[in-house]
Amino acid sequence: MAVKKSELIVQRLKSIGDGIIDDVDAGRNPSFDIRTRALSNVHFDEQTGIIRLGDEAQKRYYFNVGQAKKFLQTLLIAKQIKVLLEQEQPALSIRQLFYTLKHDIPGANENTFDEQEESDPLIEDVELMTDALREELNLIATPNGVLSGPMVVEDKTGDVLDFTKMGSAGGAVPPIVEDDYFHIKEMNADYILVVEKYAVWNLLNQSKYWKKNNCLLMTGKGQPARAERRLLARFGEEYDIPIYVFTDMDPWGYYIYSVYKYGSINLAFFSEKAACPRARYLGLSVKDVMNFDMPRSSWIKLNDEDFKRIEEISSYPWFQNDYWQKELADLKKFGYKIEQDALVSKSIEFTANNYLPAKIENKDFMD
Repeated sequence: MAVKKSELIVQRLKSIGDGIIDDVDAGRNPSFDIRTRALSNVHFDEQTGIIRLGDEAQKRYYFNVGQAKKFLQTLLIAKQIKVLLEQEQPALSIRQLFYTLKHDIPGANENTFDEQEESDPLIEDVELMTDALREELNLIATPNGVLSGPMVVEDKTGDVLDFTKMGSAGGAVPPIVEDDYFHIKEMNADYILVVEKYAVWNLLNQSKYWKKNNCLLMTGKGQPARAERRLLARFGEEYDIPIYVFTDMDPWGYYIYSVYKYGSINLAFFSEKAACPRARYLGLSVKDVMNFDMPRSSWIKLNDEDFKRIEEISSYPWFQNDYWQKELADLKKFGYKIEQDALVSKSIEFTANNYLPAKIENKDFMD
């Protein structure tokens, strides 16, 4: 019988504790190893198309003035996660975990934690130490995403959710999207369309774009949270159907696409389990301005921050291919950005009836 993931995590946490006890028994300075979460230890794996965290590691010691409190705090978090998993307690938010662990240290006139900023990065350390997502540690972040389309899911409560029957609001992406929480019973979509903005997703959902085109429609409401990224990665791993990302024509939209596809620098360790290399960029792109005759009234001048961001992402290894170098150069030369919302300046139905069908039918996307 296969061992449950929660049991494996508990075993890993126990192993960390056993290692510290061994250090004490041997008279060594108690310590544990943590992979270094720094830009110098992040690289782009061209073979897999994913931003990865390297193997460099550092030790955290108990008898070290600069590390003693972090050592204690890390073990407090690990202990609480072990309790949550062993007792099968409800998942906590990272804010709730902070309050669960915040208390006086007897005789020290000091708290275990003063601010959540202290506990958040240590949760990431425990993720690395256990090789598990925080969602698998029974911790959750607040998701933003919504879905609609031909998919049926059974959630952990046993409820069956049909995403063709979620009405105008759509169905929420839950904070934990692993199979034992979010079991996909049926997926009948021909493709998946990820839309940057909720307002555009809402327009498409109201017109039942997903029904007319037999697709799954999803938005992360801007920069996606962990749950949306992990769910799209699952779609890419489990279903052999196209995945398209549709954003604004600006460096911020381009970067949102890259986070879905390649992962992110700040959460490189998470990207290994939450990137979707099969995602394709559908638009908006600079050539769309002329191809679809976008009215000049919908153009917005690029500002200094936009130009700076273009330079930044132009240097990222995952933007080095010919398509993106040309797109970024063309955007800079054009001098304007266009929001996906602006397609309604053509007509309310233009996005659903003209733009998206034409782009997909003509295979006008970036792989």
